[in-house]
Amino acid sequence: MAEPGTRTRSSVITARAAASFDPVGRSVATARAFVRDTLQGWGYAEVVDDAVVLTSELVTNAVIHAGTAADVLCLRADDGVRIEVADRYPEREIPLQQGRTLAGPERENGRGLLLCAALATRWGVEYSPTRKHVWFHLDLPERPVGTRSAGPVLPDPLLPVTESRVRVAVVQIDRGGAIAAWNEDAEELFGYGSEQVTGKPLGDLAAWPHTPGIGTGLAEALRLSRWEGSYGIRCADGRVIPVYASHLRVRDAQGEPSTVCLLVREYERAVLQTPQRPAAPETGTESRVAADPFEVFIGSPAPDDLDGLLQRTVERARDMLDGDSAFLLLATDDETELEVRATTGLPSARQRFARVPVETGASRYGSARMPAVHEDLAAVPGAVPLLEGTGMRSVVTVPLKVEGRLTGSLGVAAEGPNRYSNEEALRLQFAADRIALAVESARLGELERLRRGSLSFLVEASDLLAGTLDRDQTLALMAQMTVPTLATWCAVYTIADQASDPYLAYVLHEDEDLIDGLKALLVSISPPDPVTTPGARVWTAPGDAAHRAALNASMRELAGPGSPVSSGIGTALATATAVGGETVVLPLVARNRVIGMLTLGKPSDDHFRQEILELAEDLSRRAALALDNARLYSERTAISRSLQRSLLPPGLPVVPGVEVDVIYRAAGEGNEVGGDFYDLFPIRDGAYGFAIGDVCGTGPEAAAVTGLARHALRLLAREGFGGPAVLERLNAAILDEGARSRFLTLLYGEMRPQEDGSAVLKVVCAGHPLPLRLSQDGTVRPAADPQPLLGVMEDLELYEQTVTLDPGDVLLCVTDGVTERREGTRMLGDDGLTEVLRSCTGLTAGAVASRVLRAVERFAQEPASDDMAILALRIPEPHNR
Repeated sequence: MAEPGTRTRSSVITARAAASFDPVGRSVATARAFVRDTLQGWGYAEVVDDAVVLTSELVTNAVIHAGTAADVLCLRADDGVRIEVADRYPEREIPLQQGRTLAGPERENGRGLLLCAALATRWGVEYSPTRKHVWFHLDLPERPVGTRSAGPVLPDPLLPVTESRVRVAVVQIDRGGAIAAWNEDAEELFGYGSEQVTGKPLGDLAAWPHTPGIGTGLAEALRLSRWEGSYGIRCADGRVIPVYASHLRVRDAQGEPSTVCLLVREYERAVLQTPQRPAAPETGTESRVAADPFEVFIGSPAPDDLDGLLQRTVERARDMLDGDSAFLLLATDDETELEVRATTGLPSARQRFARVPVETGASRYGSARMPAVHEDLAAVPGAVPLLEGTGMRSVVTVPLKVEGRLTGSLGVAAEGPNRYSNEEALRLQFAADRIALAVESARLGELERLRRGSLSFLVEASDLLAGTLDRDQTLALMAQMTVPTLATWCAVYTIADQASDPYLAYVLHEDEDLIDGLKALLVSISPPDPVTTPGARVWTAPGDAAHRAALNASMRELAGPGSPVSSGIGTALATATAVGGETVVLPLVARNRVIGMLTLGKPSDDHFRQEILELAEDLSRRAALALDNARLYSERTAISRSLQRSLLPPGLPVVPGVEVDVIYRAAGEGNEVGGDFYDLFPIRDGAYGFAIGDVCGTGPEAAAVTGLARHALRLLAREGFGGPAVLERLNAAILDEGARSRFLTLLYGEMRPQEDGSAVLKVVCAGHPLPLRLSQDGTVRPAADPQPLLGVMEDLELYEQTVTLDPGDVLLCVTDGVTERREGTRMLGDDGLTEVLRSCTGLTAGAVASRVLRAVERFAQEPASDDMAILALRIPEPHNR
């Protein structure tokens, strides 16, 4: 059955190539290599990628799904190439749905034909009683004269999408990284005029993707001869627009280098993006440089693409020795362990970054430093730890060495015994010798980029951790910095003291839906043992517990599907997957004491690479100190607040026939008490003492004198001393403090409500702002005379004055933090306070105090720098009692 349509021109077959592949998994890669090498040999590089993709899918269907051998035939014609894949499973069902709609791409069944319909010019399926042929034809693109490369003609719906007018920003960057030129399209795209950005560093506008690890920085990208990629540009309105950029390093006539940057919107990247593979070399070139045999062997990955280089190496090594699997491991810096970096044909459990020892036995075959051939691993179990439980029987391994130093190990394995000999070992060693230097160079480049990224990450982490002294916020920052940059999930345990057990304080997973299940799992198991030994140690308890929970949930599901008890199987399986990989614990040690543990985890079968663990260890040291600082700050803050609260009155008593309200503000962050103070307390039956004062200065030192003054006032007043005697004795007590003494202004009075609704007050004003009396008619006048302040002279002669407050009258007492409120050269002063109080006629005591506070706050924009106390006493009218 062929796709509707007819061929518009006849094709003449000019070359053919055929191969057969056994029904084994490695045949798919071998078939891909056969088609790629054949088409590249014919000079058809333009269609290689599409042909390899289609061949891979069709051969997979034959050898994996159908389980038969596959025959691949490549036919070269003048207008393109035809490839046929035949198997011995004559299935006649074409996977079509709803008429002519092909099966969905997420389904295995029919995906090869779906790709044929999408990529091939023509395709079809032919049946016979014993075989099935699937063929596809790829036309070569028409190339006008002079064209170096070209793509095929595409239907309009498949063309890249752009705006109606494509804008290409052209930005030229000088040697120092500053913007030297900025075209009109750049102004339209980003909103800046040329005059606004010229001379500024491009880094001020670029939102460069930063991930600790192997990413190239902006400065490095600008120095490269060519660079393409994506980043963001911060626009004038604050938005970040994703762009695709192409950078070209040039020099002018004077030899001055600069970088020309072409930028388009990210979704218009096709305008600038270079095709993934270069066009085929031009024919007719008489002299050609001979290709490096091993470059042909591994292809041409980018110089800094270590992962691509390693993966291509293991795939080619497997195909070269006709193996079933291959692996490449890189040595750690101390050459004691090998880290899995690339595999093919091995189970998923053999994931990247798993580690195996360099030396596994006493013989030469037990060391990765020497080539080794194992004809049958069943006879020497454990000889190659990486292959345990994989079904591989024979293996050949060779070392990768640079200047005599072990840098890695390359191995190829097969399912059958006796597959390899010394001849294969020599061939593989030759390949390893050719690639070792390139691998080491790429590894060192990756390591350097990782270390630069790690340094930047640690600097940023230190800044964030130093920016808070809140314990809960520090815990959250620790987790958020590790997930997902370093790990998939994270848990922080804290230890209050040496006698306490670890407490699970914070849990974070990159998938928020899994946090609750992960937290429940960790709570159900014993926490890790706190040890002071630095470095990460593996913790298997979470994975074991999760797997047991998943197994139990599955058993319950099988016993009674749909029952309530089996409803948690989804959560159990998700949690088991989330914590199924490697889990490590790092101690949080600060000031020679273990204060907690940082636990990092990976999902199923994943492992941490050594560089990430080293970075996590550095982070744990910084985080431990930040967490301990937050703990100490919290403890000292709690002590300070407790002591400060002890200096404040325990509460205001209810005075019959008198409204009382107090507002108190202490200057300084974290201070609840300063140099200003107030008090209102009963002295004897029907009499109450009140005071408002101001100690020189602010903060804890002033608060110490505040406590002395407030407690001394209560004690002396209740001993029966009058106002002058109380203040004279308090003056002597302050002077007795010697160098710690501070002068004090104080307004002290005794108040006695009368039966007629008035109140008689006896007041002494020792250097304090005068109390103001507001009468019902709106007049404001001082209620006392000024007298000497306390703490300066030994012999004081003070006197008290009697004031009678009638119903509706208000007595306002404030400290100098109110009257000396400043804004530049202006000051609120006594006159300003008088005007505010005059507007308070008829208000309650609470309303009067609040209006005064608002007036003080609105007088200046800056926050108050001095302590402030406001005490309002009001005699209510008879009908308001």
